[in-house]
Amino acid sequence: MVATPSTPDMTRMRDEAAWRADMAAALERFRSRKPHVHCITNIVAQTFTANVLLAAGATPSMTINPAEIETFAGFADAVLINLGTLDDERLVSCERAVATCQRAGKPWGLDPVFVQASPIRQSVALDMLLSKPTLVRANKAECAVLGDGLKSQTQVLAITGKVDQLESAEQAVSLENGAPVMDRVTAMGCALTALAIGFCAVEEDALLGSATALALFGVAGERAAAASNGPGSFVPSFLDALQTLTAEHLAQHVRIVL
Repeated sequence: MVATPSTPDMTRMRDEAAWRADMAAALERFRSRKPHVHCITNIVAQTFTANVLLAAGATPSMTINPAEIETFAGFADAVLINLGTLDDERLVSCERAVATCQRAGKPWGLDPVFVQASPIRQSVALDMLLSKPTLVRANKAECAVLGDGLKSQTQVLAITGKVDQLESAEQAVSLENGAPVMDRVTAMGCALTALAIGFCAVEEDALLGSATALALFGVAGERAAAASNGPGSFVPSFLDALQTLTAEHLAQHVRIVL
């Protein structure tokens, strides 16, 4: 396990200044420790997700082979479960990976992609929630389908959109960074969930880890949008921004609402 306590009191209420300082420190820890994130994700998102993790400072692995998934999940520091392309092979691998994380006490994140469009994936997502993921990252439509009990089934619920809302049992925080062009690039949300669960491998405070990942994503998106002319040029600029954005820049430019 990579995670170590980031603060002596994991339940303390942060003000805005504390959030900025703690996010800066969390980004530095993430880059120093380079967590290994195993991603069971959809075929559209695999390459971009791996590149996002590498640019941010993590190590990705991407196999979905049921015969080796327990080995990879056991070796990784955190696991992403993404339901974007839910074929039979991925479903078996998802179930085995979650069981491995539970046995080892590893953080894992659920991205319930388009659960509102398919009763099958809605059922799968509801079953996986019973295993208490560390993080659920979804949009408002997906959260509405998963029901009112969603908040009690995960350590951190991150509802992303124009304003990103994060909530744990101890505190809630909202972030207002990002750029409209990010909605025109496929797999942005998928990669974001992978990054967030990677931060949770470094931070015992899953809310801090998740919020730092979302802040990094949004601030890097703003920098990349300013340096690009559209979706095609945005992607390489975004990867560059993830790699080069400093902890100080993150602390200065994150827009926090408490």
